[in-house]
Amino acid sequence: MSGHGGGQKGFGTRLIQAVALAVTFGLLYSATRLTPQLEGELGTVAGVGFLLLAGTLLSELLETIGLPHLSGYLLAGIIGGPDVLHLVDHHTVNALTPVNTLAIALIALAGGAELRMATIRGVAKSLSYAMVVQTVLVLVGMGSTLFALARFVPFLADLPAKPLLGVALLWGVVAVTRSPSACMGILAQTRAKGPVATFALAFIMSSDIVVVVLTAVGMMLARPLIAGSGGFSLADIEKLGHELLGSVSFGTTLGLALAAYLRLVGQRGLLLVLLAVGFGLTDFLRYVTLDATLAFMVAGFVVQNLTAQGGKLLHSIELTGGVVFVVFFANAGAHLNIPLLRKLWPIALTLCVVRGLITYAAARISSHLADDEPVIRTWGWSSLVSQAGLALGIGLGIAKAFPSIGEGFSSMVIAAVAINEMVGPVLFKLALDRSGETRTSEAEVSRTSLLPPDPA
Repeated sequence: MSGHGGGQKGFGTRLIQAVALAVTFGLLYSATRLTPQLEGELGTVAGVGFLLLAGTLLSELLETIGLPHLSGYLLAGIIGGPDVLHLVDHHTVNALTPVNTLAIALIALAGGAELRMATIRGVAKSLSYAMVVQTVLVLVGMGSTLFALARFVPFLADLPAKPLLGVALLWGVVAVTRSPSACMGILAQTRAKGPVATFALAFIMSSDIVVVVLTAVGMMLARPLIAGSGGFSLADIEKLGHELLGSVSFGTTLGLALAAYLRLVGQRGLLLVLLAVGFGLTDFLRYVTLDATLAFMVAGFVVQNLTAQGGKLLHSIELTGGVVFVVFFANAGAHLNIPLLRKLWPIALTLCVVRGLITYAAARISSHLADDEPVIRTWGWSSLVSQAGLALGIGLGIAKAFPSIGEGFSSMVIAAVAINEMVGPVLFKLALDRSGETRTSEAEVSRTSLLPPDPA
């Protein structure tokens, strides 16, 4: 999942890219307006091609003003999506869901494979303090904020205090989630190497485990508050234990299997193996109620730290994921519900700003307690703003579990995630640039991985 930018590009190259982008939008716009019947016949094929080409070109152009490639992918999807130019319709966006599944699986595998034991040991103190402080302050702070703003939220305005407390708890859980995909995307583009990049990757990938636990506990505590009947159930704890232990066990087995394949066969045919893992195993894990993201992350971690095949796995994922990665984020942009965002933006923006401030304050506190180096104190918070698929998945799961507040809750989650999804990657790339960790030359990119090599 490498960034597609190379060295510095001149004015002529940028002009050609701008013309190509305009032609891409113009041709598809003309085709869909002059021959509407093509939209249904070639929608998916044309949609993939458009998102890939437009996302790549726009990301290159935005690079000239310092914005990350992810912003270009997202913006291409938003502009060409169902709510703006309608070059990609809702049917096509939904048809590309398997691409999202594959991308998330590859991101989790790569994220786990980038987590070396030496790296984790090096940031263990910082990671421990940050995980506790961030989780507690964001959970409590965002829950309290929603509780205080409830009278301005249509679906909460008339809700009694007890069920409102349950909704506030669930909102706090959603607010704790981060975006592994955004983190990996920025690191893939910049090839950043240093304390900020190391801390960001270690924290965000590790926080997935915390989020899985927190979601299950939060829903268990909120159920009697919102439903007004019943109580805490040991079945919920049993389900949580099954999900965690099962996901770790499955991920360990998968990691050892991938390592054995790489050792015995090498990288021949690994593309097909990764496609089978991404598509087939994700659905299987969902069927047996295991967490696919956690399982794939554990698999990557096992390959990197328990075998000598980590480098081969990362290289194969990088070759496989380039195209998938662009389409994934461009499709995420097309998924954004612009009319809904326009309707809910005041409350969503308020919640996002408060979440950003709490995240920043929590990072400063945890860095002080852990006695982090200055660059972490200054920029350690920057990667923690982004939210994407994980937050949406949890939000939709909560909406399904609590239908009385489901529609309003899921709409607010979508609006807030849309804002964080657009702002977060920009902040993280800015932090990497300012901290001097971004690799800018072809030579640097070819020699570096996302994290420092294992000194062992």
